[in-house]
Amino acid sequence: MTFAEDLGGTWTLQADPPVPALVPGCVHTDLMAAGRLEDPFFDDNEKSVAWVGRTDWAYQRDIAWTGMPPERLDLVFEGLDTVADIDLDGTPVGSTRNMHRTYRFDVTGRVDATPRPLTVRFTSAYTEAERLRAELGERPNAYPEPFNFIRKMACSFGWDWGPTLVTAGIWRPVRLEGWSVARLAAVRPLATWDAAGGHLDLTVEVERAASGEGRELRARVLLDGREITVADPDARVTIDLPDIERWSPRGYGDQPLYDLTVVLLTADGLELDRWQRRTGFRGAAIDLAGDGFVIHVNGEPVPAKGVNWIPDDIFPSRMTRARYELRLREAAAIGVNLIRVWGGGIYEDRAFYELCDELGLMVWQDFLFACACYPEEEPLRSEVVAEARDNVTRLAVHPSLITWCGNNENLWLFADARHGEQSWGEGFYLETLPAIVAELDPSRPYQAGSPWSGSWEHEPNDTEHRTHHSWEVWNREDYLNYRNTTPRFVAEFGWQAPPAWTTLRDAVSDEPMTPTSPGVLHHQKAEDGNGKLARGLAPHFGEPASTEAWHYLTQLNQVRAVATGIEHWRSYWPHTGGTIVWQLNDLWPVTSWAAIDGAGRYKPLYFALRELYAQRALTIQPRDGALVVAVLNDQPGEWTGDLLIERRDTAGALLSTATERVSVPGRSVILVPAGSGDLVVARLDDARALWFEDVTSDDAELTVEVETVPGGLDVHVRAAGLARDILLQGDRVHPSAVVDRGFVTLLPGESTTFAVRAPVELDAALVKAPWVLTDLASVLRG
Repeated sequence: MTFAEDLGGTWTLQADPPVPALVPGCVHTDLMAAGRLEDPFFDDNEKSVAWVGRTDWAYQRDIAWTGMPPERLDLVFEGLDTVADIDLDGTPVGSTRNMHRTYRFDVTGRVDATPRPLTVRFTSAYTEAERLRAELGERPNAYPEPFNFIRKMACSFGWDWGPTLVTAGIWRPVRLEGWSVARLAAVRPLATWDAAGGHLDLTVEVERAASGEGRELRARVLLDGREITVADPDARVTIDLPDIERWSPRGYGDQPLYDLTVVLLTADGLELDRWQRRTGFRGAAIDLAGDGFVIHVNGEPVPAKGVNWIPDDIFPSRMTRARYELRLREAAAIGVNLIRVWGGGIYEDRAFYELCDELGLMVWQDFLFACACYPEEEPLRSEVVAEARDNVTRLAVHPSLITWCGNNENLWLFADARHGEQSWGEGFYLETLPAIVAELDPSRPYQAGSPWSGSWEHEPNDTEHRTHHSWEVWNREDYLNYRNTTPRFVAEFGWQAPPAWTTLRDAVSDEPMTPTSPGVLHHQKAEDGNGKLARGLAPHFGEPASTEAWHYLTQLNQVRAVATGIEHWRSYWPHTGGTIVWQLNDLWPVTSWAAIDGAGRYKPLYFALRELYAQRALTIQPRDGALVVAVLNDQPGEWTGDLLIERRDTAGALLSTATERVSVPGRSVILVPAGSGDLVVARLDDARALWFEDVTSDDAELTVEVETVPGGLDVHVRAAGLARDILLQGDRVHPSAVVDRGFVTLLPGESTTFAVRAPVELDAALVKAPWVLTDLASVLRG
C-alpha cells in the first residue's frame, strides 16, 4: 500500500524575527497573520507592501517518518510558488520553477524517525523573471511586469482589475508518500457518451521501485458496480458501458456521477496503490461549420450563457471548498451554464471542477498564457510541456470540462510578432499544446486561443469567424454599438462599475470619498477607467451630481450595457453561439467589470444576469427601422402562448394592445414584429420585456411599506406613475444585509417587494435613509 503523511500545518517563515507560518499558504498571509504587514487591500497599502514580492524567503519545519520503512519515500509538493530550492538536513533535494505543476522528489534513506529540518527557499519571482528576460530578450506585454518570463499566476503581477502582490510560498498541500514495489503514477480516464452509451478510455501509468522491475502486476477497475480486471496495468483499456446515464449541462438534464476506482495489485492480489474520483459520461464537441462556434454536448447544441472566472483571491492558498461552492452556486443560481477559467490565473483546485461536475456548469479551460508574447526557448519550454501534461492528466476525469483553449488574447494582440525573429508563443498554441491534448485527451476539442478565427487567413478577432472579444465597446465606443455586430461567439465583453457602496467605503479612508479621491482612484486599475466611466454616462445621463449619484448611475450603466449585448446576441442564436460576460468575480475591492465584488457582495449586474440568462425570455430589438420581439426559448419543449404587445406613452399610460399567438420550438428563437413607440411592453407568461425610446420618468409617487419578517425585512414598493430603475442597496441598511433583486422598473399601478435578509436584526427605519432606496428620476433630479 501507499502511505502518506501530511506535512501541512505550522511551519516557520524565516524572517527577522521568525514568523509562524501556515502551509498551505503564502508569505503575505503569514506576515499579515503575525501583524507584520498592513492590509494590502486598504487605501494604497499595496504600494507599501511591494517589498515582499522582491524579497527572498524561506520556510522550515522538521519532518520524520515513524512508520515502517517503505521501499521508496517521496517528498511531494502539489504547488510551490514559484522559484524554490529544497534541502533536507542541509543537503539539496531539488528545485522548482513552476507554480502550476506538482513536484515529486525521492528522499528514500534520508528520512527516518529522527526529526530533520526541511527547508524550502524561495527566490523572488522578480529575480527569476528579470534574469530570464535579460537572457532571452524583451517581449511585448500588455502590462509593465515580467510575468511572461515565469510560470506563475500572471495576475499576481497586477492587471486592469487587480493589485500587484507578487506572492511566494507553499501554496498547495505537501506530503511524504511511502510506497513499495509500484505505484499509480498517473490515471487518465476519458469518459464519453454517444448514441451507443458510455465509453471509458482508461490510461494508467505505473512507476516501479527496484523490486517491481519485471514483476507481474495487474489493475482492478471499479465503476458503477462493475469490476474489471486489467492484466497489464500499463496498457490503455476501453470499456463500453451501454446502460450508463449521461451527464448533461444545466438545463439539459441531470448530472449523474459515478465512483471510479483503480487499484494496482500484485499478481497474487496484494494491493499496492489506489486512485479514486467521480466522473461522468458525456460527449463534447464544438460545431465550427461555416466558421461558427456552437458548443455541442451529447450531440445537442447548447447556447453558452457564460461568465469569465478569475482567481477568487489574489492569495489563492486562502481558497476553500466552501468558498468555491458559494461562488459557483451563485453562478448557477443566475442561469450561468459555462465558466471560462481565464488564462492569466491558475488551474483551479480539484474542488472547483468537482463542484462544476455536480452543478452542471461547463468549464472552458485556458492554458495559462495571457496578454503577452511568451518565449518558447528553454528553460520555459520544458516547464510549459510538463505543466500542460500534468494538468491535462489531472483534469481529464471531470465531465464539466468541455474544451481546452491555448491562450487569452495573445494571437490577437500580438499577431504582428509572427513577422519578427523572436519566438512569441505561437508554437505553443498551434503546435505544442494541441499535440499534448491530442495525445492525452482527444475526448475534448482544443482551440488555439481566444479570440481566434481558426487560421491566419482572417484577423484573429474577426466577428465572422469563431470566437470574438468585444472591447471596442467600453474602451472607445458606447454600449449601443453592441447592436452593430453579430459575432459567431462572444467570449469576452463587459462594462465597468464600482463595487457595492460598503465594499468601496471599507477599502478607502478618503474623506470625502469621491470618484477621484486618492483611495478610490487606487482601486481603479483600468487605464483611463474613470474617464471611460464618465464618457459612458455622458450620452445617457450627463454628469452625476454627487458621489452617490455616480455610484448609482455607473451601476445602472453597467447593467444596461451588458443587457444590450446579451439580448442582442441571444436574438441571433444560433448564428451567435453564446456569450461569456467579463467577469463573474473579483479578487479584491475594486472598480471592475465583475458582477460579484471583491467582498462577495452582489452588484446589480448579478441580478440582471438572472433575467438575461433565463431559459425563457423576451427582448425587444430594433430591426430594419422597426421593433421586433425576440422570443427566446432555451428549454427543450415548445413555448406556446399569447404574446401581448403594449404601446404606452412617455408617462407609462396604456395607448394600445395587440395579441399574437406564438409557438416557439425548443432551443430556438422567433421574431415577432412590434412596430414602434416611445414605450413598448411585451409579455408572455411570466416573461416581460420593455423598450424605451428616450423616455425619462417624472416623480413616480412611490409608496414604500417596510415589514419586519423572520430573517430581515420585506420592502413593498408601489408606483403610481412610471418608476424606472428602482434600486434598494441592502448593504446600506447593514453591511451583512443581502437583497434579492437589483434594478426594478414599475409601470403605473405596479408593485414589487424587495426581500432584505441578514444574520442580524435590521432597523426598518434605515430603509428610508438617503440612498438606501431610490429610483432614476430621483437621482437625475439631484
